[in-house]
This record gives sequence, structure tokens and C-alpha cells, in this order.
Amino acid sequence: MKISTKGRYALQMMTDLAEHSRDGFVPLKDVAERQGISKNYLEQIIMQLNRDTDWLEATRGSSGGYRLSKAPELYTVGDIMRLTEGSVLPDECEMCHSTDCSTHGGRALKVWRGLDRVMREYLDAITLRDVLDGSETLRCSVPKSR
Repeated sequence: MKISTKGRYALQMMTDLAEHSRDGFVPLKDVAERQGISKNYLEQIIMQLNRDTDWLEATRGSSGGYRLSKAPELYTVGDIMRLTEGSVLPDECEMCHSTDCSTHGGRALKVWRGLDRVMREYLDAITLRDVLDGSETLRCSVPKSR
């Protein structure tokens, strides 16, 4: 599974805004320069965030820009990924709510739902504050191969 560029850039942008929250409203061009991301692409992400959430405040003018509307610890990576990526389930599974899904043979559907659950739990446990602080929460315990 891959997280799209939109999801990765949304997380970078939100983390940058959290890191510079003391600066007040942050111009998008500054975020773009620091993160090495096209300002036009960030504007598309901003439009999606502003359309679907109340996460950001904006102001226009010479000192205009964006800032988080809440504290960094109130945003989870899971929220950001769901907003930009949707579910981690394969598209066919999104529509299939029974355990006898003909597309994936029922048993495989359980695998995708389990993966979705594990990823949600992990990503929902990480806040922007954790990302900024390099928190222990970011460490994932992966079993060693046998």
C-alpha cells in the first residue's frame, strides 16, 4: 500500500503549520519553500481541508496566511490521512459490507478490514505534537521475520 503524494504533503504542511504556530498566520509560500512542495499543490490541499474541516484559519493581505485553529495535539495523523486518502481498504471492499464478498472471497475481506483497523489505531494514536516532538508513539513494533 502506498500513501499518495497528497496525503504525504498534507501531513508535511500540517506539521509545518504546527511547528510555526507561534509565528501567527504563516504564508503558504513559506511552507512551500521550507517543505520543497509546489505552492499550487498546497493550495489544492488547503482547499480540501477548508472545505471538509474547520482545522485551519486564514487571513488575507500582506501578513496573510494560514494557521491551525486548534492545538497540535488535537490533530491526528489518522484524521489527516482519512481526509486526504480515505480508507485503506481496496476500493471494491468499500462497497462490500457482507462477509461473503464475491470480489475478495469473504476471507480475504477480513484481512483488508483487519489491516484497516490496525492502521487506523496506529495513525489515530499519533498527533501533530508527537510528530514535532519525535515521540515514542511513532515507533512501531514489527515482529522479526522468522
